[in-house]
Amino acid sequence: MKFDLRDQVQQRGLHYAIVDEVDSILIDEARTPLIISGPAEKSTDLYYQINNLIPRLSKDTHYTIDEKARSAILTEDGVAKAEKLLQVDNLYDPKYIELLHHITQALKAHTLFKRDVDYIVKSGEVIIVDEFTGRLMPGRRYSEGLHQALEAKEKVKIENENQTLATITFQNYFRMYNKLAGMTGTADTEAAEFKKIYNLDVSVIPTNKPMIRNDNPDVIYKTRREKFDAAMDEIVELHKKGQPVLVGTISIDVSENFSKKLKKRGIKHSVLNAKNHEKEAEIIAMAGQKGAVTISTNMAGRGTDIVLGDGVTDLDGLHILGTERHESRRIDNQLRGRSGRQGDPGSSRFYLALEDDLLRIFGGERITGIMEKLGMEEGEPIEHNLISRAIENAQSKVEAHNFDIRKQLLEYDDVMNQQREVIYRQRREILTGQSLKPAIQDMIIEKSEEIAHSVTDERIPAEEWDWKGVNDAVFKQFNFRLGDIDDHTMDGLTVDGLSQLISDTSMSIYDEKEAIIGAEDFRNLERVIMLQTVDSLWKDHLLSMDHLKEGIGLRGYAQQDPLIVYKKEGFDLFQDTISRVKEETLGILFRIQISEPSKIADLGQPKEQKMVFSSGDAPATKKPVKRAQKKVGRNAPCPCGSGKKYKKCCGR
Repeated sequence: MKFDLRDQVQQRGLHYAIVDEVDSILIDEARTPLIISGPAEKSTDLYYQINNLIPRLSKDTHYTIDEKARSAILTEDGVAKAEKLLQVDNLYDPKYIELLHHITQALKAHTLFKRDVDYIVKSGEVIIVDEFTGRLMPGRRYSEGLHQALEAKEKVKIENENQTLATITFQNYFRMYNKLAGMTGTADTEAAEFKKIYNLDVSVIPTNKPMIRNDNPDVIYKTRREKFDAAMDEIVELHKKGQPVLVGTISIDVSENFSKKLKKRGIKHSVLNAKNHEKEAEIIAMAGQKGAVTISTNMAGRGTDIVLGDGVTDLDGLHILGTERHESRRIDNQLRGRSGRQGDPGSSRFYLALEDDLLRIFGGERITGIMEKLGMEEGEPIEHNLISRAIENAQSKVEAHNFDIRKQLLEYDDVMNQQREVIYRQRREILTGQSLKPAIQDMIIEKSEEIAHSVTDERIPAEEWDWKGVNDAVFKQFNFRLGDIDDHTMDGLTVDGLSQLISDTSMSIYDEKEAIIGAEDFRNLERVIMLQTVDSLWKDHLLSMDHLKEGIGLRGYAQQDPLIVYKKEGFDLFQDTISRVKEETLGILFRIQISEPSKIADLGQPKEQKMVFSSGDAPATKKPVKRAQKKVGRNAPCPCGSGKKYKKCCGR
């Protein structure tokens, strides 16, 4: 995206990458593509308007929620109600498609995204919480207007929507390296995905010393209240004997509620979550001291060793207490892995409830069936390997579901990847400084042929051709008209002959321009115009591809494979973009007037668009234009003294 090769990074090429915590980067993060965006000129008023509408809709009557697919959809009654509230006749009319998109995003913001779980509000900003690590991600924003919908919901300042300037998936980015490797303690459960997507084999290295940690089976209760009470009782008991406890929660909300309950019971403890993550290493390092109780949100303190305090080894080491199973087994394994390191003793146990999201959404009837067989009373826990296995199966289902999401994202991005390679290769060629003259001459010949073949017909004599159409097309592309063509030239003229005539005339005008401006300056001018045209049209193309992908799933109803349709229509869009690059580059080159050739050097350093990864500052407002004289009315006498009305004279 740079305008000078010296500004580009990774100049040496992508030889090899070694990735720390490789599962976090190549698996967890890979569900979201990397995007560089710039501000789009759009009003934010609509977000507030739609946000006020959502509370007036009722669940099940006006909309339904699919927690598994993380989607919210309006029902027929909901569509009718929204149309009435917004005073539109048909929400599915193409002119209201943006309105419908805003409603869908606002619905998701209100029903699927929870404060202090998915995001927090800090200093008037909505900041995303990483679902895998529990860390804050300042500067990251949800795409497609969802972040703005959350800002409207929380009544904070809505930042301008951003437009995609460049995008790539993690998978395609890292696959550009000739060699790729990484390390982590929790890759084995994702070995199949590493092999399929990245062609990486997973090697399990034995621990330095025998692992003697005792991983107890999960304990499951009917309700969350019973589960938390039981977990609290265990903490109190272990605290009395001085054994340190590390409590794992999956959201900030749960960690803070748990902290309140511990305070009521008079147990001193530390809380580590996204709100105080800057103290992470300091807090987690003390978690192995005698009598320490630490509450952690998905943040198992990776990268910080928990050293056991004096006498803790005799108390069975650090105990890990999980208050809920995560969607991914790896995250649970990371929490467990805080204990029993380097041959230390340790133990772990997860407390679950049938009301937990994982069991409720993905556990299905199998777990409920097992519970009924084993018998379950109020306040009575069930601890059985069958249950632990059933829960692992539920987690496997979620992992497979998430793998499908990543695989589909990659399949669609593979289509974009081929196009991206063509565009960026073209940009690199422009930046290397080699002359674009041969390429421009090829464009002139190609466009001349296109014009000749599109507005003429060899089956009729040349004098009957649509010469006005020919001249209009030539003028539109090359800024000149062929003028009067004598009968002698027209006699026996073929379409190819006309194409040759257009290209020869264009070439001579092109050479004249070069002679006037100077060869070196003209080469520089070509480079700048081509670069800016490519960037502008590629940005539009990315937007078109986004819109194509949004509606492509509906093709399935027509018995068409959405991916094949996306490939075909995406290719057509790309061909059109390449054609427009040539068209617009020539159009500008043949029309440009250089008043001061000395200023061309400045054009060689075009102002680069600011890339925003974060919400940034509000765009500067333009100052109003002040008139020197009083405004003249359209029907007032013209100030020039002609005696005519202003609109008929100088105001025409």
